[in-house]
Amino acid sequence: MSDKPGTTSAGLTGPAGRAGRAGSAGPRPEPIRFFGTTWVDHDGGYAVRRAAVTIGSLVAIAVSCLVLRFAYEGLEIAAVGGFVTGLVVVMFAVCSALAFRHTWAGYTKRPAPDSQSALRGLLTIGFVGTLTAYFFRSLTEAPGESLHRQEHETTPHRKHN
Repeated sequence: MSDKPGTTSAGLTGPAGRAGRAGSAGPRPEPIRFFGTTWVDHDGGYAVRRAAVTIGSLVAIAVSCLVLRFAYEGLEIAAVGGFVTGLVVVMFAVCSALAFRHTWAGYTKRPAPDSQSALRGLLTIGFVGTLTAYFFRSLTEAPGESLHRQEHETTPHRKHN
C-alpha cells in the first residue's frame, strides 16, 4: 500500500480518498482506467498511455473482427442456411452500432445505472462497437476525460479544519 491515505499501491486515488482528506485543498480527481489520475495535468506518462491505449484498442478491434470471421465461417461449415447466417450478421451489426452509440454517449454524460445493467447483454454482443468508440475517443483524449474533468472542475472545493 502507499503511504498516502486513500491511495492504492500504484498511487491512484481509491474510493476512500475521493472526497479529500484533512489538509487537502479539495476533492481528489476520480481515476480513469489505464490512466489513473494522470489525465488531470497530462503528466506521469499520459501521452505514452494514450498512445498505448489507442494502439491496444485498434489491435483488440482487429482480433475481435477475426473472431467474428471465424464464427461466420463456422456458420457456413455448419450449413445453417442463408437466413440464419444473415440474421446473425445483422444482429452483430445492429448490436455493434447501438453499443458504439451508447459507449460514445457515456463519454459526455453518465448513463443511468439501471439502463447500464439493462443494456449489458447488448453491449456484450456489440463489443466491436464498444471497442471502436474507445479507439476513436482515445485519439483525442483519455476515454471519459472530458466528463471527469467537467465533474472535477464543478465539484465545490471543500476546506477541512
